[in-house]
Amino acid sequence: MENVSDPPLSGGAPQPPALHPTVIHRPPSPSRKRRRFKKQFPEMVPSRVLRMLRPHSSRSGGNSVHREKNTDELFQSKISDDNLPSSSSYRSRRLSSSSSSRLSRDLKVEALIAISVGFPVDSLNEEEIESNVVPILGGADQANYIIVRNHIVARWRSNPTVWLTEEAAASAIRAEHRHLVTSAHSFLHRYSYINFGIVRNPPSPPSTSYPSVIIIGAGFAGLGAARHLISQGFKVVLLEGRLRPGGRVLTRKMEGSGVVAAADLGGSVLTGINGNPLGVLARQLGLPLHKVRDKCPLYLPDGRPVDPAVDSRIEVAFNQLLEKVCKLREAIMDELKSVDVSLGEALEAFRRVYGVAEPAEERMLLDWHLANLEYANAASLSDLSLAFWDQDDPYEMGGDHCFIPGGNEHFIRALADGIPIFYGKKVNRIQYGCDGVMVYADGQAFRGDMSLCTVSLGVLKKGIIEFVPSLPPRKQEAIDRLGFGLLNKVAMLFPYDFWGGAIDTFGHLARNSCQRGEFFLFYSYSSVSGGPLLVALVAGESAITFEKAPPKEPVERALSVLRDIFAPKGIQVPDPLQVVCTRWGEDKFTFGSYSYVAVGSSGDDYDFLAENIGNGRVFFAGEATNRRYPATMHGALLSGLREAANICRIAGRRSVVQTEDKAVEEGLDLDDLFKSPDLSFGQFSVLHDPTPGSPDSTSLVRVRSSERKLGSDSAFLYGLISKKLVLELAEIDGDDKRLSLLSSSLGTKLVGRNGLSSQGEDLISRIKAGKSSGKTVIGIMNGIHHA
Repeated sequence: MENVSDPPLSGGAPQPPALHPTVIHRPPSPSRKRRRFKKQFPEMVPSRVLRMLRPHSSRSGGNSVHREKNTDELFQSKISDDNLPSSSSYRSRRLSSSSSSRLSRDLKVEALIAISVGFPVDSLNEEEIESNVVPILGGADQANYIIVRNHIVARWRSNPTVWLTEEAAASAIRAEHRHLVTSAHSFLHRYSYINFGIVRNPPSPPSTSYPSVIIIGAGFAGLGAARHLISQGFKVVLLEGRLRPGGRVLTRKMEGSGVVAAADLGGSVLTGINGNPLGVLARQLGLPLHKVRDKCPLYLPDGRPVDPAVDSRIEVAFNQLLEKVCKLREAIMDELKSVDVSLGEALEAFRRVYGVAEPAEERMLLDWHLANLEYANAASLSDLSLAFWDQDDPYEMGGDHCFIPGGNEHFIRALADGIPIFYGKKVNRIQYGCDGVMVYADGQAFRGDMSLCTVSLGVLKKGIIEFVPSLPPRKQEAIDRLGFGLLNKVAMLFPYDFWGGAIDTFGHLARNSCQRGEFFLFYSYSSVSGGPLLVALVAGESAITFEKAPPKEPVERALSVLRDIFAPKGIQVPDPLQVVCTRWGEDKFTFGSYSYVAVGSSGDDYDFLAENIGNGRVFFAGEATNRRYPATMHGALLSGLREAANICRIAGRRSVVQTEDKAVEEGLDLDDLFKSPDLSFGQFSVLHDPTPGSPDSTSLVRVRSSERKLGSDSAFLYGLISKKLVLELAEIDGDDKRLSLLSSSLGTKLVGRNGLSSQGEDLISRIKAGKSSGKTVIGIMNGIHHA
């Protein structure tokens, strides 16, 4: 066995009528989806585009292994090269009725694809507006741009294994709209809507010198950002505290007696593949996906299967309870914004008021659904915000939930390939200023222009990394408010598959409500892991107590649950060949599993956590910085791609400013600089190095020469001496004595303007920079921040 740590709502109110779930005339479905998602109702979130995530009857049996590409069969048939309108048909002013119909159909399909990856139906998103993709908002150019954008997205998704060039993207667009192709292609590439992941034939990175970026953490966020930045020409280094990449994605090889299986001990399920970047990665790598089948039988503590009619009735009652709670929330939202309460408190109050699930079996069933909700949020319901716990529901990825055969390490290995990663580097300090960052890890210091921090919210909450200067109050408060929850697993490798291969999940009910999350759900990985593997989930309060118990105890309880289920069927449960228990709460690189909206928090806190600091020097990514897709693997990856785009954008702006500053600097000659010297005495004028340092820093001295022609630069001699010596010279009477001291005693040679060394030219550049900005140069010198 192995461990891996890698106010009352009913007070004084008249008794309402009892809930009667049977009034909803819906035939019970014997095989409903039981997956990690949150129930949703129109009253929950004020949004015009909502998906009802109601369970539905499972499809007919058959092979559930498919490729993500099959999900896009309709799209493929519409946008393949054979079916795309030719360049001439796009350029033609007059189209035949059939061509016009085909074009209309193609445009609709392309719009659907663009919507699936997160674009608005008929408008620009925030990033497009900020990027000025069109000169005038709301005009004809915007309408045409949206069509071009949708076409490019769809064109690349038709074959995401190959780099889509601007020329290829423009092949079916009229020449008069080429400027829109340039704008759309540039935006889509920068923000990783196209050409991300593992793409064949990418162009060579630009030869232009780009800034250096230090990325902290080699999970999905860090790896995704690193690959994108390198493709843009940035110099990137990645620091990872573990001895492996992946972060909270961990695939472990389990084996015994000739039986081998791959177990995902961290992130495991692709929660919806429509528009999911991990679905694109799977296509690029040629990986089949296994759809998590809908059928999920439930078993009572004594092993008897739950009566389907009772199961259906309690599930409807559970959904109605949520609906009641959400209607209450809508009515008192203004009050909740100032005084939040927990979702668990509200659900329990309504359960008591309406007398739901009073019999023991019904209560156990209700507890199972509550445990599933706790699994979805990695938190006890008593910790979830009633006001905002489901704020991300409108953005959930559609489509099937899937496994990757062989585990998610396929993604991690592919993304990490070729990335410069330093393993075993535990970062403890990030120091930043206007001229760059210093990242300290295990006694070493790494200097760069920018840094991207992708550590878990748990690490940020612990304060393990010191930020100098300290984090802004708004960001620190967001870190404190957001919740970081816990989910644990027990992975068991058996000598054979005793539970049968017809299902991917089955559930177990607990007698005690306080233990409802312990082994409430089992995942069968036999069809995807290579061996007979079962993974038991531990959620809610049980996930916390799980880590406090000796390792053998929870394993024995998990086996006891399995034997209670299968012994009445005459099936013997063998001893496992190998068992691995996770301890994510004790893992010093995560301190938990994934984020949730805690009482008193809101979706705004994800945005605050995502904000960069230091005027674009330190950036933040990870699932807890993604308001739309928190607590997911694809959310982590998308956050990394988002910040890579932000780094590119800010670096571009900084480059423009630096170019302008350089032009100002170059316009300043030495005469301009010495018009206002830092010190003057006799024929001596002095300019000090504007960078703060010791008294021994170098100064530029200019001496007027009587032997040279006045009114020209040749009338002066120059030298480099220490600031301390400058003060000594100022105390001496007479220029002759000063010159004598310089030449005879100190050996300092005065030279003409062109005779200054590279050290002198560097000093002049710093003085120009200081004079042009009117500020003292702020920097990081020898690992010490100076301001």
